[in-house]
Amino acid sequence: MSAAKDFNATDYIQHHLTFFRPSGGGDGFWTLNIDTVVTSILLGCLGLGLIWWVVRGATSGVPNRRQAFVELLIGFVDDQVKGLFQHGDRNKFIAPTALTVFVWVTLMNAMDWLPVDVVTGALQLVGLHEWRPVPTADVNATFALSISVLLLSIYFAIASKGLGGWVKELFCAPFGTHVLLWPANFLFNMVEYVSKTLSHSLRLFGNIYAGEILFFLLWLWAATGLVGTFFGFLLGVGWAIFHILIVLLQAYIFMMLTVVYIAMAQEHH
Repeated sequence: MSAAKDFNATDYIQHHLTFFRPSGGGDGFWTLNIDTVVTSILLGCLGLGLIWWVVRGATSGVPNRRQAFVELLIGFVDDQVKGLFQHGDRNKFIAPTALTVFVWVTLMNAMDWLPVDVVTGALQLVGLHEWRPVPTADVNATFALSISVLLLSIYFAIASKGLGGWVKELFCAPFGTHVLLWPANFLFNMVEYVSKTLSHSLRLFGNIYAGEILFFLLWLWAATGLVGTFFGFLLGVGWAIFHILIVLLQAYIFMMLTVVYIAMAQEHH
């Protein structure tokens, strides 16, 4: 945290909420947040690497602690998928996708635990003065995830019903097949697609972004002196412990909704 005498809380928060973007990049639709992309890719590689490391050392005998943990994680995710996906072999795609989503979103959410000033302070040494380390606190990242789920649900709907069956369902469900009902059916289905994608994205973004802001406010206490530093640290640790629940719960909810939306897409009306 800056030790300058003219320290300003608003400037401090705005600085930490500024994305690292290409030179000359603005706030338009096609703006690229490099910090979000790079951090997401690195965390994805980290998650895959950790699971590969455990699987590579797996044995058929008594498992060690890390193997037992991963087996419990895989079993937990598989049990959740088993109760929702009834339209084919879940182990072929859906269960691995659910596991990937859960691990990846958990890792991205967990970046919120790192003290932001430590992360940005280290990056400033290499010339990066603006870097947001929590990808899921960027609405662009959560929208990219939810749109990917939307595309998967459309793909599975077409694979299950055929292109003609999917288009027919768009215009003939849920109100009926009469030609006068086609516009209402199509509008209803478009609203459903859009609302599911919006809620899927904004639920994750809102919870993680709010947690990030709360951490900022707690760290600001350190600027008020020794007493503020003590209470800021104490409350920050307490919020970090509680935030464990939020990090895992939001990853779990996002994973479950992913499976639910794909499963729903394959249901015939």
